[in-house]
Amino acid sequence: MRIAAMAAGAVGGYFGARLAAAGHDVFFIARGANLAAIKANGLKIESVHGDLHLPKVNVTDDPKSVGPVDIVLFAVKLWDTEKAAELTRPMVNDTTRVITLQNGVDSVERLAPILGAEQTVGGVTYIATTIAAPGVIKHTSAFAKMSFGRADKKQDATLDQFVAAGKAAGLDLGLSPDITTERWKKFIFLTAMSGATATFRSSIGPIAADPELRDFFKQLMEEAYAVGRAKGAALDRSIIDERMAQITGNIEPGMKASMAHDLERGNRLELNWLSGKVQALGRELGIPTPASDVVCTVLKLHRMGRPS
Repeated sequence: MRIAAMAAGAVGGYFGARLAAAGHDVFFIARGANLAAIKANGLKIESVHGDLHLPKVNVTDDPKSVGPVDIVLFAVKLWDTEKAAELTRPMVNDTTRVITLQNGVDSVERLAPILGAEQTVGGVTYIATTIAAPGVIKHTSAFAKMSFGRADKKQDATLDQFVAAGKAAGLDLGLSPDITTERWKKFIFLTAMSGATATFRSSIGPIAADPELRDFFKQLMEEAYAVGRAKGAALDRSIIDERMAQITGNIEPGMKASMAHDLERGNRLELNWLSGKVQALGRELGIPTPASDVVCTVLKLHRMGRPS
């Protein structure tokens, strides 16, 4: 298949590299130091599932030079959504499917007016990756899963073909029976993980071990769950108990959300679209969000990153 990774960051770069290694025509969209490093040295993956080095890859900062593809793995930072969607247009035709793998819960709604409702597909990933250096992606979690599907749940030949291609490449990916609910389930956990690990400047282990901080984590999930239910998501409250058991039982204690890594590096934060989104929906729907308010207040001055 012809696949584009928009862009070659920690998520798009990882899955794109695995698919390229399996023989698919993968085009990596990159810029700046990442683009220069990949052009010079190729793309490297350091992973618990085995390292990978692709010495020569299709990498460019110009999507127009790629042309239409079958699948776009859309994994840009949330503040870049609309700008990156406009740049993605030349790679999209009637049969292209753009799978959004972003952190927020409203990516499909933001992309569809630009790239087409038929072309835009909701997706989620469960993976811990960071850009260790330009052209180098470090994968630290035992899991690397991708799930996606159409909101209308109709069968889709392009998505079926991509599932088969991904599984043949050894990837853990597949169609979701209800991607809207799955997006909200991930969002509930992610807002708590990002809000807690960034606010407390800590990995999840010490947070889960402290009763007070653990309760704060749970409150962040409770608030996201409440606004999700109010927006009509088919959510069961068991999701909160399951995720609390996860952070105290079988999650890597050194794990941090990508927003916590961005904070440490002085990068711009996705705060407005994570805890900030919970806060905004709470105000719209008349639902109190005191824990999310704390996260937004504590991190407010860091939203745009450290001045260069």
